This record gives sequence, structure tokens and C-alpha cells, in this order.
Amino acid sequence: MLKLVAATIFIASVASAQDSPASVRRGTKQFKRSVVVSGLADPWEITWGPDGMLWTTERVAKRVTRIDPKTGEKRVAVTIDEVSVPGGQDGLLGLALEPNSNNVYVFYTYQDQAKGPDPMVKDPNSAYRLLYGKVVRFTYDPASGTMSNKTDILTGLPASNDHNGGRLKFGPDKKLYLTLGDQGNNQLGNFCLPVEPQRLPTAKELAAKEYASYVGKALRINLDGSIPKNNPKLNGVVSHVYTLGHRNPQGLDFAPDRRLYSSEHGPKTDDEVNRLVKGGNYGWPNVAGLRDGKAFQYARWADASTPCEQLKFSDLAIHPSVPRHDESEFKPAMVNPLATMFTVETGFNFEDPACKGINYICWPTVGASGVEHYQSKGIPGWDRVLLVTTLKRGSLYVLPLTKDGKAAAGKFWRYFQSENRYRDTAVSPDGKTIYIATDPSGLTESADGGVTRVMQDKGAILAFTYEGEGTGAPVEATPSASRSTMAPEPILTVANPITPHFTAAQAAAGKTAYNSNCAVCHGANMTNGHMGTPLAGTYFKNTWTARTVKQLHDRAKKTMPPGNAGSLPADIYTMVTAYILETNGFKPGDKALTLEAAESMVIK
Repeated sequence: MLKLVAATIFIASVASAQDSPASVRRGTKQFKRSVVVSGLADPWEITWGPDGMLWTTERVAKRVTRIDPKTGEKRVAVTIDEVSVPGGQDGLLGLALEPNSNNVYVFYTYQDQAKGPDPMVKDPNSAYRLLYGKVVRFTYDPASGTMSNKTDILTGLPASNDHNGGRLKFGPDKKLYLTLGDQGNNQLGNFCLPVEPQRLPTAKELAAKEYASYVGKALRINLDGSIPKNNPKLNGVVSHVYTLGHRNPQGLDFAPDRRLYSSEHGPKTDDEVNRLVKGGNYGWPNVAGLRDGKAFQYARWADASTPCEQLKFSDLAIHPSVPRHDESEFKPAMVNPLATMFTVETGFNFEDPACKGINYICWPTVGASGVEHYQSKGIPGWDRVLLVTTLKRGSLYVLPLTKDGKAAAGKFWRYFQSENRYRDTAVSPDGKTIYIATDPSGLTESADGGVTRVMQDKGAILAFTYEGEGTGAPVEATPSASRSTMAPEPILTVANPITPHFTAAQAAAGKTAYNSNCAVCHGANMTNGHMGTPLAGTYFKNTWTARTVKQLHDRAKKTMPPGNAGSLPADIYTMVTAYILETNGFKPGDKALTLEAAESMVIK
């Protein structure tokens, strides 16, 4: 990892809201809750349009949809066939509407044959080998309600199976602002890849339009895709980079006074809420949250003295051959977060038994997915706050700010707790209604403090309308979508059960396919994923004992990859099933695994 120090003088802010999850206050304002619409295909961005409609991107459906907030009527503005959605972190993401114009900007992932393979992707069969990101402009026709005249603005941006960032905003300076994540490198299935939010672009790279160094950055872009001349000079080069040192910044919003705010996912602790300043360095991967040395060390897996490919990733027990660095070793000036979500002391138990092996749900982080600056008389007392949606603990967190917006003015308030994954917000012009988009699937904290994978409101936009002061519990005006429990596969009666069998070649091929397609969700060793249930160990034993291998295979095909289930070649699911069996102690042999035989194979 190169240690680069920018010439810019960075501004440090005081983090006055570094709290533990237990310190969050329950909100007392009263809201009426209703469901505007449900059944959307992964709504990712919602914004209030000048036409009085809620504009949303549907990540996996590849479309921009306008929704009537009063009736829930959906009107598709455009379907973008070029969008590529191989997994759960990609597809049609950011959306920005240009004020006083019919220009609409979007950010999405696509396959770029002309650019060629991403050197970071080693598997020649991976759907991510040619995956990149681009910013595109469309023209909106109010008469027809459709978007057309697609124009590429900036192409060939880095994209990955994890941590793509992807929030897009139109700035008051008539520039586009885009967040890009660190690609999920240095963890899970990507743990042998270097993580480079501190690496800055060179003049040679820019001349070749090579943007690999843009990972973990917030970009500032001219409307024609070129580099603004007054962007910060970092390491002697002016590029699209506006800020650096980010992990997975999925929230971005401007205040009326032009201050820019962001939210981003932390590792096991320290999701961040930041104020972005020109040229600012936000510390990742060397620092998570504040440079306080609490519950985090930067481990450089790619630089292990033992070849990384021979190691098994763990963020709880780091292999001794992996170089580690305390946060205090990071010397460049950096901007502190306004608040962290949340910081705990070193020694915190990251393996809470309440989560039954899906440990990350019980971590202090909450998955800060969106941020919106709120400054309105619609809700008394919220003179200047940030609204932060979270993917864990199904909540909206409200962070009060000082009058100048430069710092937090107190602790978080928590609202609208549910068994949902909240993705993004929009606010009505009168400031009284907060709209929240929800994921259709995934994992989140259940009402009893454990884990649920059944969302309360699947792919919905919810409306919360302020009614006054009270207990903070929302009054439900329209029933939520009916919930159904995802029951485990039934135990089948098998006349002549046989022990699972497969070949070593199937398991080896399955390992390659798993690392390319599954490890980002379920973890490099099948027990340490941050988005999927464990596929090994106690959880696997409790879930799959006495069930058939065919049921295991069919569940994988029915649910993987997220948002595009069943899209992998048929033999891939068979090989991955073989690898799962091997990981759980079954031995390969001479007989290959076939789907016909799998119906009689019982897992014991």
C-alpha cells in the first residue's frame, strides 16, 4: 500500500456523537405510517421530483419508475437494457435530477467488452470480469412521461461484486457528485485483493482514462464527464477525485447552504456520518471512525508472508502472517466523522449468541445506506438534522446538527424500528412526510433481537407523516404487506437414503465458483459472511440435517445470486453444492454428484 500525502490542507471536525448502540434515544415524535406501494424490484434511490412524483431506481429491474405518492400508481420512465446485475451490490443505482431542466442522470454497472477484463478478477468465467460503472444522461419528456436520448457521461469506472457505493447527486455548483466504494477488497471473497481508497490517480492513468484508483472516493464531475479545473490537487494531480479514504459510501446529500454530507458502511464498528470537504481524507482502510484505536486494526491480507491464497479469511482471528497496523500509525491529516454508528471498546464480543451464528447482525454497525439533510418547519424541533436509513435494525436514525451544520449537536434519535432493510429517503415539499424505500430481501435484526430474513415490507415505499408529539410509535394507516415466514425445507421421507457423494474435481470447481459468486455474501469460509446465512458449522447443521442434497441445491438456485436468482449455468449450482458438502466434512470420492442421485442423498 503506497503511503500518499496530499498537498491539500485538510479540515478536521469534532465527532461529538460517538456512541454505543445502547446510547441511542428513542424518538418521541408521532407519525402516521402507510404503504405507498410494494413489490418493487429493489428500489435503491428515491427522490421527490418536480412533477410531484417519487422517482426511484429499481436496481435489478433496470428501470427508473415514477410513483404517485397519493395513489401508489407506477409509471415506468425507462428500462435500461445495458444495465448488468450479476449480484446483490450492482445494477441500476444512483439517480439525479437536474433542476430547471429535463436532464436525468443515472449511475449503473454494465459489461464493457471494449475496455477488457478487470485485472483484479482472476476467474475467467466470472460475471464481474468485464463489469464497470458509468454515469449516463437521459432526457425526460413530460408529455409522454418517458426518458430517452441516452448519452454516456463517464464510463469505465471501477465496479465489483461488493461495495460499489453508487450514490449520485446534482450539486448546487452544477457538477455531478458520485460515491464509489472500496470494491469489498481485503475481506470475505475478495480478501486477497489490495484495498486502495488511499491510492491516488496518476497523470498517466488519467491520460489513458484508467480509473481503477477511483475506488473508495467521492468524485466531482463536469456535466460532460470531464474533470473540473477547480477540483483538489492531490499528490500533484487534479482528477475527478473530490475526497478519499471511504469504505462503502452509500449516502450523499447537499444542504441548502451547499454543505455536503455522506454516510458509509464501517467494518464491525464505526459506520460513519461525514461532512465532505474538498480534498478531505477520511482515513479508510487505516482508520475506521475516529483515530482512537478502539476495536479495529488494519490487516493487509494481500501482503501476508504466507501466500494469501493459502489462508482462510477471518476478521475476528487474523492470521499471524498478515501485517497489522494500529489506527495511530496513520499519519496523514484526516477529517473526523460527524458521528459514528457505533463505536465500542476493544474486546467487545463480536460473536453474540443471540444472532445464532449470523454474527454481523449483532455487530454495532447498522449499515448506513442513505443520508438526507432535513431543514424544514414541517417537523418542529428538527431545525437542522440528518436522516440516516439503515439496513440493520430496520430504523431511521435522526442526527441533530449545529446551526452552521459543521458538527453533530447531540446523540441519535431512533424511529420506525421494523423488520425491514431501509434503503433511502425522500421528503415531501412541506417537510411533513418522510418516504422510505425498503429492500425486498436480505437479513436484518428481528423484533426479538435475533435475525430474520423475511422482510416486513418487501420492495416498498413507506410514508411516515408527522402528527405531533407522543410516544414515537408510528400509527399504521394502511396495513403492511402480509408477512410469511420462510420455513425451512421440509424433511422428506426417502425410501433408500444414501450418503452424499461427489468428486474432488466437482468440489474444486465449486470452490472457484463459490469464491466468484457466493463468498461476498456468505463469507470466505462460509461462516463469516456479512449478507448471507452461514453455509457451514452449527447453523448449517441445524438447518440442513435430515434434509436432502437436492433441497440444498434447489435452495441455492432459488435464491442465488441475489436479485438474479437461477442465472448461473446449471452445473455451477451442482459444483457449489459439492463444495458446500466438502466444507461441512463430507469426503469426495469416485462418483459424481448428479441431481437425480441428490434426491436420495440425506445430509447427516
